[in-house]
Amino acid sequence: MNTSPSRREIRVQIESRFEFLDLVQQMAEDVCRVSGFHRNSTLNVGLAVREAVVNAIKHGNRQEAGKRVEVIFRLGSRKLVVVVRDQGVGFDPENVRNPLAASNIFRANGRGIFFMKNFVDDVVFQRLNRGGMEVRMEKKIEKRRRGRHGAGTARASEGGEVG
Repeated sequence: MNTSPSRREIRVQIESRFEFLDLVQQMAEDVCRVSGFHRNSTLNVGLAVREAVVNAIKHGNRQEAGKRVEVIFRLGSRKLVVVVRDQGVGFDPENVRNPLAASNIFRANGRGIFFMKNFVDDVVFQRLNRGGMEVRMEKKIEKRRRGRHGAGTARASEGGEVG
């Protein structure tokens, strides 16, 4: 982990197995929580990361056990950047169907990118030269207000200490 005061980084690499989804989502939510994100933003980032990892496993790596998914959390003073990389063939995000179109409204899939774009501030898709896709998501840090639970303290349910 990079311990620079202006930017911290956590990297994790998982096999292309859906069993790791909860772990990665929990990591995303924990990073948001300790960074002071509001509860709704924390949950939204967790879901966006989960959807990006689902797409990397399912569509990118085609659930091939030998292929990996890399997730990088970069925490700066003003924003969180999450990068999800797969080792698959990639795709053209412009060719993804609009899940809100009448012809797609009852489809069981096709909402992951829609969720990502609506749950974070910026999403960029890039095909990697070495193969695979990279999804880069950014979320600005909006600190929780401190006034309700005393000066500088947080309730235990929000990650504060019980004392």
